[in-house]
Amino acid sequence: MSFVMSTSGSPGAGADTQPRILDEEHLGRMTLGDRRLEREVLEIFVRHSATTLDLILDCVAGQDPVAAAATAHAMIGAARGIGAWRVAQTAERVEHAAEAGGQEELDAAIAALRAASVEVNAVIGTRLADPESRAADRA
Repeated sequence: MSFVMSTSGSPGAGADTQPRILDEEHLGRMTLGDRRLEREVLEIFVRHSATTLDLILDCVAGQDPVAAAATAHAMIGAARGIGAWRVAQTAERVEHAAEAGGQEELDAAIAALRAASVEVNAVIGTRLADPESRAADRA
């Protein structure tokens, strides 16, 4: 099974310069090539991304832009850790929009973050369900 990877020198950017969904090369470096650790980190990320997005929404609903920005910042770090560059980029948009105070931009940034999160979590889910990946985890 093939996954989207970065092949350029800049994090997550391919020839088209759009951030990658999941940079497996980066993920492999961060987990030192340990497939079990990689699997565990990806499982944690999926759970973390869902709860973090919910927390951002709660902060926005509670009109707490400082907490929304801080929570988005946590998402940036988690996404960068696994090479989920689109999630990191859209979480940065949320952070900046929350700091700037523009509700329309914040709503658009949150929608983009939600879409990027769904996209990377689908890629991760496919990877975790792949029998070849599970066999490599046991090796």
